[in-house]
Amino acid sequence: MKSLYYILFFAIFSSVYFFVVCQNIPSPRRQQTSTLVGTRLYVFGGDISPTLPSNEVWYLDLSSSFNISTPPWHSDVAMPIGYTFGTSCLSPIDNSTVFLIGGRTWIIANTISFSYTSSVYKFDSKTSQWTTPTISNFNSSFEARN
Repeated sequence: MKSLYYILFFAIFSSVYFFVVCQNIPSPRRQQTSTLVGTRLYVFGGDISPTLPSNEVWYLDLSSSFNISTPPWHSDVAMPIGYTFGTSCLSPIDNSTVFLIGGRTWIIANTISFSYTSSVYKFDSKTSQWTTPTISNFNSSFEARN
């Protein structure tokens, strides 16, 4: 009977543990880029592991205080590509458009492959939409950099 008690205790404890682990928080990463847009600190991409680039977009809303040991992360729409080693900047024209520039881009489909599909991506933080801007007089010999 005691063994049944221990099994039930373990099953209940395990299920509670899984609920805690499955919170809406980003995985640890490196080689990401970040930009402050208004009161939101956005984090774009990064490597989740040495062979797994991320296309995730996360942000912290800094408009209200929070416990730094459990920051309230929010997930936003994913990028069209995996992104590492690049940089980001906020447009001074509207203070809501973020440009991802350079870096390494990764096509994430059935396989993960390195690609130089574009050197610039545009994120509209008001609508959470991604586009690849057309840049006039762009030097086509320019390659993505990190």
